[in-house]
Amino acid sequence: MAAQARQVIEEGRRKIAPLEERIRQHPYLHRLEARQVDRGKLAIFAGQQRHIIESDLRSVALIVTRSESQATRDFFLGMLQGERAALQALEAFGRAVGLSADQLRAAEPLPGAFAYSAYVAWLALYGSTAEFAGAFLVNLEAWGSNCGRMSRALQGGYGLTVADVAFFDLFAVTPPGFEERGIAVVEEGLAQGVDPVCIHRAARLLQGYELFYWDTILQATEV
Repeated sequence: MAAQARQVIEEGRRKIAPLEERIRQHPYLHRLEARQVDRGKLAIFAGQQRHIIESDLRSVALIVTRSESQATRDFFLGMLQGERAALQALEAFGRAVGLSADQLRAAEPLPGAFAYSAYVAWLALYGSTAEFAGAFLVNLEAWGSNCGRMSRALQGGYGLTVADVAFFDLFAVTPPGFEERGIAVVEEGLAQGVDPVCIHRAARLLQGYELFYWDTILQATEV
């Protein structure tokens, strides 16, 4: 069954490869690397992430309560710890781009940016644990790659320090064993009758909302 679960994830990745490439090659990243994003506009990214991380914390906590096995709970508890660390690290990035903690919290969410978290909340409430885990296994590779690029661009082009970009570095490297533990969650779901089509759909939609996020950030930056 583990082999089947891995096959389901790999098939999901193949199906959305063109969409993932659009995320990895997003114009916002190219502009940031070319120092074409005004430093003051970096606050937009920080403010939107504040809303996303806070929402995702609640969503992951909800999926923890819905998990039936200890292994599945442990996987999502690991995700929860990662989200908490990201929220803390985000304040350092916010300060680096001119936002106090209060200003970071007060940033107004943009619908196109928050749509990602709205779908994560939907998955946490209505989706299976296998759909939730499978979607993130597929989604986090592109997000992590983009975070790595942003970390380098912010340090090299905008003078931010390693401490300032810790938020991005947290996502740039996948935690050891994350893939294997996530595959085990998918395996458990398949054994309980979860349809692979539903896992693929969850991954495609989450990745689609990820692209919508980057499009929205770019549009807000250009205003």
